[in-house]
Amino acid sequence: MDGICTLGNDYVFDQVVALLNSIEAIYEQKMPVCIYPYDDNIEKLATEIASRPQVILYDDSISIKRWDSFAKAVWDTHPTARKTWEKAGSKGYHRFGTHRRYCAFDGPFDRFIYMDADTILMSPLDFVFAELENKDCIVYDFQHKDLTHVYDVNSSKLTEVFSEERLKQEIFCSGFYASKQDLFSEKKKQELINSLKEGEAEILYCMAPDQTVINYMMMRSGFSIYNLALNLPQEKKTGCCVTSSHFENKNNTLYDKDNPLTYIHYIGISSQIFRKVCEGENIDFPYRDIFLHYRYYNNPEKLPQFNQKAVYYQQKPNLKEKILKKLGLN
Repeated sequence: MDGICTLGNDYVFDQVVALLNSIEAIYEQKMPVCIYPYDDNIEKLATEIASRPQVILYDDSISIKRWDSFAKAVWDTHPTARKTWEKAGSKGYHRFGTHRRYCAFDGPFDRFIYMDADTILMSPLDFVFAELENKDCIVYDFQHKDLTHVYDVNSSKLTEVFSEERLKQEIFCSGFYASKQDLFSEKKKQELINSLKEGEAEILYCMAPDQTVINYMMMRSGFSIYNLALNLPQEKKTGCCVTSSHFENKNNTLYDKDNPLTYIHYIGISSQIFRKVCEGENIDFPYRDIFLHYRYYNNPEKLPQFNQKAVYYQQKPNLKEKILKKLGLN
């Protein structure tokens, strides 16, 4: 069985609802969806999906605990992660819970497409699933142009572990990828831990823990990774990132030139921004109209009505605002 997976909790509730609605807009309620819990804060999500028979919350506690243990074991091998996280203000393991997307390798789908909560589906995914007939992992992004958010490029060991050619071809963003069940047995996971213990851990980029680890898992295991952005004909490929300003909105589908996007990824926009907008704060961000359309796809009458002047989400505070914030008055 094929299905779509995501990772979420009540903190990203609005984004998850927008994603689910975008999937329904294309597949109605015929595409199975599994939500992996980032943590135990999932009460609102559970209530929301009660009326969506095709959506389930993953509750295999054994699987979740195994991947939790694996994530801890990975980072316990890293020489500097703890100190780096402490300097960044993180206590314990940084962004612990993001790795639970890996539960998709345990089920419930034979073949799955993982989509981050801050993505919205724009087109059917048949062509992505089709590529899984011959490959282990299908991706569609341009992360290969920037290794710095996947591996530690200052590590001399990086090119000892992976060739320059592989680093150019196989790097991918963890926000969207297709793969298969049962690629990572407990034996395979232990082999990966052993390789990290032998000195390879230093190549991991600890500030994007889920992204660096899934890349390492796939690449170090020798699984085939096929990037559509590198292999589709030039006239067919599209972008996917919210930072691209040239996409055109046609009937609530974004187009790159004449081609509909497969998905739009609102990468870099805080979950707090989405929540505040849904609460009625007039914060503008790229393709906000698309997000709001799908967030309120089933109840457009609840679209927030903005009464204040719009503030851009990246707008820098003025001197007065900086002083008030420093004094704790803002």
